[in-house]
Amino acid sequence: MSGHRRPSGRARRDRAAVLRDLGEFPLIDRIARAARRAGVAPPALGIGDDAALLASRPGEDWVVSTDARVEDVHFRWRTDAPRTVGRTALAAALSDLAAMGARPRGFTWAFAAPDSLPLPAFDGLLAGLLFESRRHACPLVGGNLTRARETSLVLTVLGGVPRGRALRRRALLGDRILVTGSLGGSALARARAESEGKPVRCIPEPRLRAGRALARIAAVRGCIDVSDGLAADLAHLIGPDRHCPLDPARVPRPRGFDAACRRLGLDPDALVLSGGDDYELLFALAPRGPSAAALSRRLGTPVSELGRVAEGPPTAAGTGFAHFAPASGTCR
Repeated sequence: MSGHRRPSGRARRDRAAVLRDLGEFPLIDRIARAARRAGVAPPALGIGDDAALLASRPGEDWVVSTDARVEDVHFRWRTDAPRTVGRTALAAALSDLAAMGARPRGFTWAFAAPDSLPLPAFDGLLAGLLFESRRHACPLVGGNLTRARETSLVLTVLGGVPRGRALRRRALLGDRILVTGSLGGSALARARAESEGKPVRCIPEPRLRAGRALARIAAVRGCIDVSDGLAADLAHLIGPDRHCPLDPARVPRPRGFDAACRRLGLDPDALVLSGGDDYELLFALAPRGPSAAALSRRLGTPVSELGRVAEGPPTAAGTGFAHFAPASGTCR
């Protein structure tokens, strides 16, 4: 007897089904059942009413951020598995909470897709979202479904931060600039996938624990997550008429990164400066703040120092990704 079970009739039908075969309300029921099975503690009132209810907590400010993932802009079906797309969507959105020093409280999902989208692709997206939801104790509390020409996921994440302790995008002259983890890995993974026609398997890790730790350190002036590339996001952090000279050799990168870039014909220094989607935390620290080694221990992740904020316009160290810029063919 074979050790493999044959798929049930329902499983075979689901594999062949598309969204129009179910319709809006059965899809909502499908989402609600999957969210309940995910086992994340529900809010006061979640999926099923016109809006969710979340209980406020004394001494906290609400933190709210919206992030979108759009087909052929942020992902492509030929190189991205549905589960990976779902996981990446929530991880990227939660990174904005990490950059503010917030703890997740819940998220909503506005989903648009052609009615011809295969049901297994929908289920994969949902499974990826709920996997990250469970990992980070961030329940799905509502959303919206609509038909569209391409697939998109718009996530609104909600979090809480101790009143007056939210991290902001700001830095002062003389501040030290530091970053968690390593940079360039996500851009390299996507370049490799597009070159070799293989699935993208790189899932970002939102630095939620590190963000909350930074919010408790008085010497931390400001913070941003690296989504559009180090050079671009550094400019957002320190503001106009200031710069931080970047030596590419000081930028932390994954092991074997330079050799892998050269095999693909890529400039490793340019990729660590301008590649995006790493979602590490880039932050400004007062001159006499803790050392990078001390911060590594406190945050539970490696921290590297990149330089200091100085007067003058930024140097041309790379531009990073920008929407509504001339088309490049790169999927971001």
